[in-house]
Amino acid sequence: MSRIIFFIIAVGGIWFLYRRFVRDAQRLAEKSRRAETERRTGAMGTLVKDPKTGEYHVKREDE
Repeated sequence: MSRIIFFIIAVGGIWFLYRRFVRDAQRLAEKSRRAETERRTGAMGTLVKDPKTGEYHVKREDE
Protein backbone atom coordinates (compact mmCIF):
# COMPACT_ATOMS: atom_id res chain seq x y z
CA MET A 1 0.00 0.00 0.00
CA SER A 2 2.84 2.40 0.79
CA ARG A 3 4.29 1.79 -2.69
CA ILE A 4 1.04 2.93 -4.30
CA ILE A 5 0.91 6.08 -2.19
CA PHE A 6 4.57 6.82 -2.96
CA PHE A 7 3.95 6.25 -6.68
CA ILE A 8 0.92 8.58 -6.69
CA ILE A 9 2.87 11.31 -4.87
CA ALA A 10 5.86 10.88 -7.20
CA VAL A 11 3.69 11.10 -10.34
CA GLY A 12 1.91 14.16 -8.95
CA GLY A 13 5.24 15.84 -8.19
CA ILE A 14 6.62 15.07 -11.62
CA TRP A 15 3.44 16.40 -13.27
CA PHE A 16 3.64 19.61 -11.21
CA LEU A 17 7.30 20.16 -12.16
CA TYR A 18 6.55 19.46 -15.83
CA ARG A 19 3.71 22.00 -15.91
CA ARG A 20 5.90 24.59 -14.17
CA PHE A 21 8.70 23.97 -16.68
CA VAL A 22 6.31 24.41 -19.63
CA ARG A 23 4.85 27.63 -18.16
CA ASP A 24 8.34 29.10 -17.60
CA ALA A 25 9.44 28.08 -21.10
CA GLN A 26 6.40 29.78 -22.64
CA ARG A 27 7.05 32.93 -20.60
CA LEU A 28 10.70 33.05 -21.71
CA ALA A 29 9.75 32.45 -25.35
CA GLU A 30 7.25 35.32 -25.22
CA LYS A 31 9.83 37.60 -23.60
CA SER A 32 12.37 36.67 -26.27
CA ARG A 33 9.83 37.22 -29.06
CA ARG A 34 8.90 40.63 -27.65
CA ALA A 35 12.57 41.65 -27.29
CA GLU A 36 13.31 40.57 -30.86
CA THR A 37 10.36 42.61 -32.16
CA GLU A 38 11.46 45.67 -30.18
CA ARG A 39 15.04 45.28 -31.45
CA ARG A 40 13.87 44.89 -35.05
CA THR A 41 11.57 47.93 -34.94
CA GLY A 42 13.79 50.07 -32.72
CA ALA A 43 11.03 50.45 -30.12
CA MET A 44 11.83 51.17 -26.48
CA GLY A 45 8.86 49.19 -25.14
CA THR A 46 5.21 48.40 -25.69
CA LEU A 47 2.57 50.95 -24.78
CA VAL A 48 -0.52 49.72 -22.96
CA LYS A 49 -3.64 51.77 -22.27
CA ASP A 50 -4.80 51.84 -18.64
CA PRO A 51 -8.57 51.15 -18.73
CA LYS A 52 -9.25 53.18 -15.55
CA THR A 53 -7.40 56.38 -16.38
CA GLY A 54 -7.20 56.14 -20.17
CA GLU A 55 -3.48 56.98 -20.06
CA TYR A 56 -0.79 54.96 -21.81
CA HIS A 57 2.25 53.50 -20.05
CA VAL A 58 5.17 51.27 -21.01
CA LYS A 59 4.39 47.62 -20.37
CA ARG A 60 6.54 46.18 -17.59
CA GLU A 61 8.09 42.68 -17.63
CA ASP A 62 5.75 41.38 -14.91
CA GLU A 63 2.52 42.25 -16.76
